[in-house]
Amino acid sequence: MKALVSRLLLSTILGSAIIVGEANSLKAAPLSRPRHAPARHSAAPQSAKTRPHKTSMTATSEENVGVRGSRRARDSGGGMMRVETAPYAVQSVGKQYIEMRSPTSTGLDVVQNLPSVSIAMPDTSGIKGGALYMRGFTDADTALLLDGAPASLAAYLQQNVDAENIETVTMTPGSSPIDAPASNATAGTLDERTYTPGKKAGGSMDFSYGTNNMSREFVRLESGEIGNSGVRSYISVSNTHARQWMGAGTNRRTHVDVGLFKEFTNGSTVKFFGSWNNSMFTIDAYPDAKTFYDYKHTGNGYNRTDIWDRNSTSAGNYWQGNIDSWNQFFVTTQAHIIINKRVSFDLSPYFATGFGWDGSSAGTPASTGATYYYGNGQKVDASAPLSTYWAQHWSPQVGLVAKLGYDIDRHNHLSFGYWYENNAVDYFFPTMATQGDGRNAKTNAAAYKLYTADGQEAIYTYNAGYELNSFFVEDTAKYFDDRLLVNAGFKYIMSNYWDRASGLSQFTIGANSTAPLPHLSVSYKFDTHSQIYLNAEGDFRQPSPSQLSASTSLPKNQYSITEQIGYRYNNRYLTLDIAAFNSNITNRLLTTYLPNTAYAVSNAGNQTIRGFDAMIAGRDFHHFSPYASVEYLHGTFDSNIPYGDTYLPTKGKQSILTPRVLANFGLTYSNAGFFGNFSLHYTGPQSVTLVNDQRMPGFVTNTLALGYHFKPLYFLKTPTFRLNFSNLTGSIIRVGTTGITNNYRSVTLLDGSTLAGGSGASFYVLPRFSMTGTISSDF
Repeated sequence: MKALVSRLLLSTILGSAIIVGEANSLKAAPLSRPRHAPARHSAAPQSAKTRPHKTSMTATSEENVGVRGSRRARDSGGGMMRVETAPYAVQSVGKQYIEMRSPTSTGLDVVQNLPSVSIAMPDTSGIKGGALYMRGFTDADTALLLDGAPASLAAYLQQNVDAENIETVTMTPGSSPIDAPASNATAGTLDERTYTPGKKAGGSMDFSYGTNNMSREFVRLESGEIGNSGVRSYISVSNTHARQWMGAGTNRRTHVDVGLFKEFTNGSTVKFFGSWNNSMFTIDAYPDAKTFYDYKHTGNGYNRTDIWDRNSTSAGNYWQGNIDSWNQFFVTTQAHIIINKRVSFDLSPYFATGFGWDGSSAGTPASTGATYYYGNGQKVDASAPLSTYWAQHWSPQVGLVAKLGYDIDRHNHLSFGYWYENNAVDYFFPTMATQGDGRNAKTNAAAYKLYTADGQEAIYTYNAGYELNSFFVEDTAKYFDDRLLVNAGFKYIMSNYWDRASGLSQFTIGANSTAPLPHLSVSYKFDTHSQIYLNAEGDFRQPSPSQLSASTSLPKNQYSITEQIGYRYNNRYLTLDIAAFNSNITNRLLTTYLPNTAYAVSNAGNQTIRGFDAMIAGRDFHHFSPYASVEYLHGTFDSNIPYGDTYLPTKGKQSILTPRVLANFGLTYSNAGFFGNFSLHYTGPQSVTLVNDQRMPGFVTNTLALGYHFKPLYFLKTPTFRLNFSNLTGSIIRVGTTGITNNYRSVTLLDGSTLAGGSGASFYVLPRFSMTGTISSDF
């Protein structure tokens, strides 16, 4: 495996070098606009014959014209909605809106008012991740991309990029580009695009302070164009520190982003992005319904404590005994090479890895009935506190997407492509002695390692992963003066999956699978204002390797077919988008939360989800830009879900985590330096158990941003002060669940036996009122 990773890394580096070298050889080519379409996964899909939009304005430099025009030309509702022309549903936010958000925002924060999503964030500092719910699915059914490369799950999305370096965030609910390195797009795609460095040297900085003693510093330095090379770059560093919003504990995050961009005179480009994230935070305790209502009605907190007493029953809730320590690396390159007027080549290698551990209490030898020994042979006292871990070694996810595009004629653009990925997770579950001060020991601390009576280390180790090969082909046809657009494609995936256990438990399981994934999308523009579109595609999902630790057999792969039809309208006053959709899912995969920030996955039968969403936004009118959206969902289980040798009675019941209604409202103001944005989100009631015997009531969340752009001062080009508020009313509400739960009350199974009731679901709770103040400027 290490040899394979080394070869892949070497080929990635050499491939990027060859691309730059070959593109340099094309530098002398005549400056002309090629006829072929740009890469499908670009942030702003355009037709093959689209020309630059002409803008008439007075400006002091050509660069300023380019930046202003590109950032705001497509924005409506103050950037909360953008004008889209793709032949499938697209929901996106622009830089104008992102810049009004708090610097602690993540990619999840900025999309929380799009019609198809509901977001749950466990804190307001941006250090921890969150949960994404979209059209009755979760982020595990969503293709999360960063510059076209696979990103982490929503729980870890904040590890990949700082908010200041996010240019746009685009969601395509129910679909994904055929050349995207993803197959798990039943819910859709969330694609973040990073900042492209400017042509002039300079930079940006901001300083934030807020509720829960949150402090954050950020600085980005830009090289500008280096000589006449066409290369420009930036590096940024941020540091964040905050207390827990409930209970004891502190959290910190250090992050570095690096970006490079190279453009050539013939239109070829190469973009590189890399990041490193180091964080250590307190793992939250998530309440069940009883614990939540106790907090709501009496104020009794449920989170970690700052008291360590090894003999107390609450010793396991000490915050330093529940720590997440993690390092994450992410690298991606996007190269678009124009060979000639008809032929182009795209290559996108990527690499991601992480290592660290999540620790939590494991009781005592007496409470678990186990006997342990230290490395020196001394027996562990029966009352000694223990810690258990979900830990991961260096586990690379390496892949690339290569695509060749060819203009067959003036109507058809054909592309062929190949996607390769190797994703192997090497993780382990040791049981160790807790340090004398109650803190989790590091997993490599020999003095705290424990052994069984036969001298075997108290550890379970797993290696799970897959090697994937995929081929795809797509034809884009345009007729009737490009008003009719037809995209037809086919993607075929071949995957070799494995899960191996050693240590105290030993087994090996594996499977080879294939999946045909058809794609079809059609759109027709009636005029410059109106467009109708429809698309249908197949998606399959195999469980993430990191979610197999609780499995002794591989779950079946999930497969889905989704159809959508929509209508768009835009003019100088407003932008409108309406879409209806239907999804049929076979062998639905659902995720269960393990109480140490890890997850497990299992099958849950067949399912149908259908509905519609609508969004509308106004252009600037007397300095105000309104926005509103709504979604209706209807989801049902189509089969009874297996439970042991029998079944849970789920057929015909409402799908879990599928609220009937979601709605949003936003209003943006901008005038003479002043700016502000208010947003409101509503998620309706929903079932949180598979048998529908526990429900979570509907809830409302809100945010407010206020600020002022000052005139340039000395070397400060854009001095700005802003305040960001969340949960303005201080609501105590549940906003999501940590995973699936079978039942809350006792239920009769299909064989007549009774499944006893339990504590039900565990919940994300909306953090209390929060305020963040930020001073920022370009320089």
